[in-house]
This record gives sequence, structure tokens and C-alpha cells, in this order.
Amino acid sequence: MIDKVAWLRVESGRVLTARSHGKDVYYLPGGKREAGESDVDTLVREVREELSVAIVPGSAAHIGTYEAQADGKAAGTTVRMTCYSADFEGELAPASEIAELRWLTSADRALVSAVTRNVFDDLLRRGLLH
Repeated sequence: MIDKVAWLRVESGRVLTARSHGKDVYYLPGGKREAGESDVDTLVREVREELSVAIVPGSAAHIGTYEAQADGKAAGTTVRMTCYSADFEGELAPASEIAELRWLTSADRALVSAVTRNVFDDLLRRGLLH
């Protein structure tokens, strides 16, 4: 089981996604927690590293936890992604291993990782994704 924390930013029916250098698949910004980190600590650190913005810790709200087969891993390796919405300060810009940021809709579902497709499906059921 791969344990990830992700930032779920939805604006005007679109979801903010990121693509790493050398990859074709988009995913939600975030990553694996380091020893002793809370979900919010992980969220703040990962988003700062990947997107060059500061998450406002007190604004973080749990949206859902999703599981799926981990992309590029052996069959049976799952990823559990705990998603939070949160306000941020600064200007979004790709950093570190991130090649591109892109706002996607349900029409772009085929471009995202398996676990992110589950998030998209949930957002579509809730009427939050176009």
C-alpha cells in the first residue's frame, strides 16, 4: 500500500493536476508523508515543493480517501490517496519534478492516474466537476 496525501483544488468545474518530467499521466499534487508528519504537514510540504505556493494549514478540509491500483507498479500494489481542499498563497508554478500544471475536466479522465480517476468520478457524482 502506497500512502499519499493530495491537494484537491477545484475551480469552475476543473481540477488542478500536475505531470512529472518524463511522464504522460497527470495526478493530483501531493505525495508520500515523511516520518512523523501529519496529513496537513505532508500537504503543506509537498505542495510547496511541487507548485511553489503555500497551503494555508487552517483551511485544509478532508474531502475523501480513494484507493486504486498504483500506476506503474506490480499488480496488487494499491495507492491510498487522502485528499484535502485548502486555500493557498502565492502564484502556482511547476517546481521540482513537476513539468506541467493543467486544469482538467471529466472529459480528460483518460489522462489521469487510476486513483485520480476515482476522485474525478466522485467529483462528477457530487456535481463539482464538468
